[in-house]
Amino acid sequence: MFQKNPKFYVLSFLIFVFGVTKTWAQKNVILILSDDHAYQAISAYKDRFANIAPTPNIDKLANGGIRFDRSYVGNSICAPSRATILTGKHSHKNGVIDLATKFNGHQQTLPKLLQKAGYETAIVGKWHLKTEPVGFSYWDVLIGQGDYYHSDFKNSKGVYRTDGYVTDVITDKAIQWLDKERNTKKPFMMIVGNKAPHANWLPPVKYLNTFKDVKIPEPSNLLDTYKNRSAAAKETDMTLAEMPLGWYCQLWTPKKGKKDRYLDEYGSLWKRAYGRLNPEEKAMMDATFNAENEAFKKANLAGADLVRWKYQRTMKNYLACVKSVDDNVGRLLAYVKANNLEDDTLIIYASDQGLFLGEHGWYDKRFMYEEAFRTPFIAYCPSEIPANQVSQNLVQNIDYTPTILDFAKTETPKDIQGVSLKPLMQGKRFKQDRKNLYYHYYEYPRGHSIQKHEGVVSKDFKLIHFYKIDQWEFFDLRKDPSEMKNEYNNKAYKKEIKKLKKAIIKLRATYNVPQNK
Repeated sequence: MFQKNPKFYVLSFLIFVFGVTKTWAQKNVILILSDDHAYQAISAYKDRFANIAPTPNIDKLANGGIRFDRSYVGNSICAPSRATILTGKHSHKNGVIDLATKFNGHQQTLPKLLQKAGYETAIVGKWHLKTEPVGFSYWDVLIGQGDYYHSDFKNSKGVYRTDGYVTDVITDKAIQWLDKERNTKKPFMMIVGNKAPHANWLPPVKYLNTFKDVKIPEPSNLLDTYKNRSAAAKETDMTLAEMPLGWYCQLWTPKKGKKDRYLDEYGSLWKRAYGRLNPEEKAMMDATFNAENEAFKKANLAGADLVRWKYQRTMKNYLACVKSVDDNVGRLLAYVKANNLEDDTLIIYASDQGLFLGEHGWYDKRFMYEEAFRTPFIAYCPSEIPANQVSQNLVQNIDYTPTILDFAKTETPKDIQGVSLKPLMQGKRFKQDRKNLYYHYYEYPRGHSIQKHEGVVSKDFKLIHFYKIDQWEFFDLRKDPSEMKNEYNNKAYKKEIKKLKKAIIKLRATYNVPQNK
């Protein structure tokens, strides 16, 4: 038989000698998708928190694989970004342009495409798309934003409450599914959706005092005056100066007989969060915050002093939430290694978008400025991705789906707008290298009153158009990485501005973007 079929003989011999070669197989995928985790707060990115708030486990993924330094989103807000990651399409194509829109689960998605390719698919943790997850063999998700302590979850059986800190609980669920519930005869794709470090930034009680005696470094533009910027930058209410003290700063003081939006809306949210704590946790919270809160009230801070107090309070809590995320990344990585899944599994760490951590005096996202527009993106798979790589290529969240499909050895449908980053991750020539990336933010007047805008970024420059008020901003990222000086009216940049205006028109046509609304 072997003599009559030499090809069969060679194949049989190779299988006998080498077994099933792991690098030939479809890769398992674990996508760890945190919420509002800014690249500034990952020590692998070597930003201002690197020494005081290291993230050793996320750094292991970066050092053992590839870190993208120019990774961006197409619309810096939670639900739209998540819809883009699931579909490989910009907001206007997947239908989720803002937080009010429900995700259409009938459309083509990454988990559905992987199921057709023989994968078992799962999602645990944050979903945040208003409809039930579709295309997942298993799902167990938070309701809306969820809570940091003793959160409610929903799965195919209904709604139930959990005990414990949410990041730990989500990781417990992920490991439980990997260890006990998945079909081990199939490749898998699992999304681990962390709530953290989204506001209201409540750390686990064990980390409440981690940064108690640490002075958190301030960004150079914490007290930005928005000089020479558009009206959009000046009119937003996303400033630390205007930040409500209740939900964001764990400081709630009801005023009898007075109606105050911030106290009613945000103070009651903090009261609700506090109400979920057990007696021991309440005691820890009280011991951590009460004395500081009383001192704050007596100090009667205003102006720059108030901004700085809010910055210190929120950043200490934010970084403590990040510390818990990093712990749980370590738990997942340890499970993968202990169960010999490392070479067979692509692990991606990303956030749904970036976040302003005091830059420009802001504390949310949404703008096309770097801290919100840019997001961490790290990929790790020892059998496929060489270690210690750093990429400066322009990549975007529309690329996640085609990249994962490529590792799954599955064809990418032609209507997907992103491209596979697998060749780039493997150190090969990247034929799809882009010169510009497109951005479009739609949610106005909701969401901190940030004007609708679109724009493009290139290697060195950025052009933003706030189209409802017809104002432009242009930044030279080489000279002004903090985006403090709008050069739109500088004649020295006339040629570059013209080039980027053409790029907006071209990308609108490429992606079939409808006329601005």
